[in-house]
Amino acid sequence: MRHQHSKFLLFQTILLILSLLILLNFFSVAGRLDLQLIQPFVDAHAEFPLRQDWALAELNHRYVKYILIAVYLSYLLAWLLSFRLHKLRTRRWEFGYFFWMVVITTSVIAVLKSQSAHACPWDMGIATARGVWWDLSATAGHCFPGGHASSGFALLVGYFIYRVTQPKRAYFFLIAACILGMGMGWAQMMRGAHFLSHNLWTAWVVWLVNVIIYGIFYKRIALQAQPVIHLSGGAEAHTPLP
Repeated sequence: MRHQHSKFLLFQTILLILSLLILLNFFSVAGRLDLQLIQPFVDAHAEFPLRQDWALAELNHRYVKYILIAVYLSYLLAWLLSFRLHKLRTRRWEFGYFFWMVVITTSVIAVLKSQSAHACPWDMGIATARGVWWDLSATAGHCFPGGHASSGFALLVGYFIYRVTQPKRAYFFLIAACILGMGMGWAQMMRGAHFLSHNLWTAWVVWLVNVIIYGIFYKRIALQAQPVIHLSGGAEAHTPLP
């Protein structure tokens, strides 16, 4: 188990380094790719026509986020109930780890965003006779990294929790985190709230935090992954995985 864990962390570290190099070299904030990808969503007046679009501004920015919050709160509720309900006690650490990792990852993004000087695209565009000019010196907005996308990417914690015991469930969370995080972030990009790089960096930071904390608590996670046997007198014990 320890050898497999070391290989997994090494693989994750290599992927993080490679993805960091890609981000630094190809996805600089408000760089060429960012400006090219956001161009279809801005008009000749440097305005974003979809900024107030209901599907993007309400459905994506509000209701999808509310659904995700409900999912995260269900883990909090299960964690709290595990202190009173015997049948949930063996999963207490799983529920607690999931919820508090969501809190940690989204909080890290929120702190980084609050200290950022990067403006939102809708505050950077200036209409000129030759087209839209982007004021890269604009600092209003605190728009980096993407806070909204972090709500989706936070699901990544499920991959780390269930990767050993429930691989299918783990990959479900991995795929859901990528689809929801990128989808929510892309919708914000269409509104002019973010560049693509904002959301890619959000994904990378959430991933990094998950790897670091998983590396610290992997022994506890491995213990939770072991089947539970019931002993006489109501005691419980974990049996080692093969």
